Amino acid sequence: MLTLAVRAVIGLTAVYVVALALIYVFQGRFIYPAPQEVDAPAPGFEAVTLRTSDGLALNAHWQPPEAEQPSVVYFHGNGGTLRGATDATQLLWTQGYGVLLVNYRGYGGNPGEPSEEGFYKDGRAAMGFLKAQGIAAARSIVIGNSIGSGTATQMAQEFGPAALILVAPLDSLPDVAANALPIVPVRSLLRDRFANIEKLPDLEMPVLIQHGTADTVVPIEHGQRLARAARKATFLTFDGFGHDLVFRTESKIARAEWLDRLRL
Repeated sequence: MLTLAVRAVIGLTAVYVVALALIYVFQGRFIYPAPQEVDAPAPGFEAVTLRTSDGLALNAHWQPPEAEQPSVVYFHGNGGTLRGATDATQLLWTQGYGVLLVNYRGYGGNPGEPSEEGFYKDGRAAMGFLKAQGIAAARSIVIGNSIGSGTATQMAQEFGPAALILVAPLDSLPDVAANALPIVPVRSLLRDRFANIEKLPDLEMPVLIQHGTADTVVPIEHGQRLARAARKATFLTFDGFGHDLVFRTESKIARAEWLDRLRL
């Protein structure tokens, strides 16, 4: 007859295995909460459609550049919206930069299911949109916040923009998950990786990395490791700021000033 202790161990093991199965099956829902509100363009922006290689039509907001200003492509975080993206890029579009705000598949009423490869297709559609406007990749700046740093870094690797800005970036998704769930073997469970740490050493363009010291979602160590990996990195820390750093006035000013110094 099994002892009470053995029964308890068997029961806990069964619960643990079921939990692992649920994490594996439903990981997309945990990683991509995907808000569904459909935001109207802010004044100066227009609603445009991005066409992906797998046939999706995605909502996006676009402000053309003034005079000789470059254009920004902004990839928001996993809980982001176009309204939030408008706020995060405010100083840039008020200075006449072209700004393309990308909403991913499955977000904001868009068709499709979010995934790493899906996000990369969405990013390519955004870069293709700029090209269709007569804007070369060398006149673009790619910005990624949080998980959007993965798409931004991939686009920088593929298209070679003038600059790359990463705010509260992750060095890889498994590292973030392992920090949040230390007792779960998430590294072997996750299908999506967003392995920025493996890509940054190949990039030739200037890279700005911003991270808050109080970020508990993606700890500052991620930004530090990425800064060490990049060839041309400027690493800015913001004392006491958390994972909402991209919306904070101090970080907005720092991004605009860094771009001004590049004289693109």
